[in-house]
Amino acid sequence: MRKPIIAGNWKMNKSYSEAKVLLDEIKNLELNDDVEAVVCPPHINLALAKELLKGTNVKVGAQNSHDKDSGAYTGEVSPAFLEDLGVEYVILGHSERREYFGECDKFINSKVKAVLGHNLSPILCVGETLEEREADKAKDKVKTQIEADLEGVDAKEFDKVVIAYEPIWAIGTGKTASADDAEEMCAYIRELIKENFGEEAAEKVRIQYGGSVKPDNVSEIMSKENIDGALVGGASLEAESYQALVNFK
Repeated sequence: MRKPIIAGNWKMNKSYSEAKVLLDEIKNLELNDDVEAVVCPPHINLALAKELLKGTNVKVGAQNSHDKDSGAYTGEVSPAFLEDLGVEYVILGHSERREYFGECDKFINSKVKAVLGHNLSPILCVGETLEEREADKAKDKVKTQIEADLEGVDAKEFDKVVIAYEPIWAIGTGKTASADDAEEMCAYIRELIKENFGEEAAEKVRIQYGGSVKPDNVSEIMSKENIDGALVGGASLEAESYQALVNFK
């Protein structure tokens, strides 16, 4: 049985002082222990999150990582640093990283393997644009990303891999793929994992949906067979909303 995972991607929101307020609220929430709750604040707040959430069941994730352990990469954060800090998850391949920072599949693949090499769990984001969906090329786009971004990953490591299907047209727009549309793509992703890495890997990998997930639609999304969680943006920035997401049942 795959444990549901709800991860809040704070993106570039919450200063240090603002994060302290929100984390203090989150640590006192009553959250469903049967759901894996994750918060992914900006790098500057990761140590704070680890400290304030100590003793709770809320896991801490980073929003990005470099593929190198150290070196002349000004402004970057290495997977070795994140491992040492005790971070559990790292979001990789988010559409904003791909679009705004030019990250290609080859680089993302290198980062996925580096993160796994440091005993961290990647949350690999894939998804299509509205133009690609309307041209009936959504599955082609996702297939290309899955196969390129996970190339060389050992099938035995899929108990640590999370894949987040995020249709780009639904991120921060208020638009949401229907639960049936999300399920169709997540089922397709699971089939791709089965074809490329075997049935055991396909059964172990957890697949999230992301794209304007909110308390009022999370239960329907999570009711689908192949959707194991949600990667949530804006709705994770308030404690009450985050609680409703984690306690979706």
